[in-house]
Amino acid sequence: MTTTIDLNADMGESFGAWKVGDGVDPGIMPLISSANIAAGFHAGDPSTMLETLRLASRYGVSVGVHPGFRDLVGFGRRPILAAADELVNDVLYQMGALRELARLEGLELSHFKLHGALFMHAAQDEAFAEKLTAALVTVAPHLSVYCLAGTALDKAAESVGLSRVHEFYADRDYNDEGSIMFVRNVQRLDPQQVAQKVLRACQEGKVETVSGQQVAVQFQSICIHSDTPGALSLVQAVRESLDNAGINVAAH
Repeated sequence: MTTTIDLNADMGESFGAWKVGDGVDPGIMPLISSANIAAGFHAGDPSTMLETLRLASRYGVSVGVHPGFRDLVGFGRRPILAAADELVNDVLYQMGALRELARLEGLELSHFKLHGALFMHAAQDEAFAEKLTAALVTVAPHLSVYCLAGTALDKAAESVGLSRVHEFYADRDYNDEGSIMFVRNVQRLDPQQVAQKVLRACQEGKVETVSGQQVAVQFQSICIHSDTPGALSLVQAVRESLDNAGINVAAH
C-alpha cells in the first residue's frame, strides 16, 4: 500500500485572453504537489507562464516543464510528423523559456513531462525517446522524467541514468495492456468514482480497464489534467480521499 504519493496537474494551459477550464488553476494549485507548466507551444504564453510559476511558489508546489507539439489550435493533441531532431529542439526551446522565467522568480525546475500527442509519441517512438533523453542528460540531468512505466521513454531515460516518475492517470481510461486510452475530447467524470479509482490504485495497485479486466499499475505520481471538464471537483475529491486514507501528498 502506498503511504506517500505525488499529485500532479498540467497547469498554465491558457493563452492570452483564453482561459482553459474556466481559470481553475488558483483552485487546483493548493491541492497538488507538482505542477507541469505549459511552455508556449500547445498553450501558455510568457505572462501566463510567469503567473503560474508565482502561484506555484505561493503554495510551495514543485514546478516542471510541460512541452508539447507546436499546435495551439489543436491544444497539442494532434500528431505532427516531424524528425526526431526537430522535435527535440522544440522541446528544449520550451524548457529554456520556462527555466529562465522560473529563475526570475528564484525557482528551479524539478521535473519534465511531455504533453498530449507528444507524450504518446515519446512512449512509442524509440528514436525520439533516445535522442530526447540524450539531450536531457546533457542540459538538465537533475530533472525527473514523468512517464508511463515500461514505455520507450521510460526505458530510454533509465538507460542514460535519468530519474523517472511513473504516473497513474485519474481522469483517463486504461486498456488491457495497462496503457492509457488517448482521447482528444474528455467527457465530464464523476468525482467520487475517480477518487475511488485512485484510492484503489494506491492501496491495491490495480485499475479496471475499459473491458472490465483488472490490471496492475505501478506509479509514484497521480495525474489529473486541468483541462478535463470539472477538473477542480476531481482534484478536490481525490485529495480528500487520499487525506482521509492517511496517504501523504508530497512531491517526488
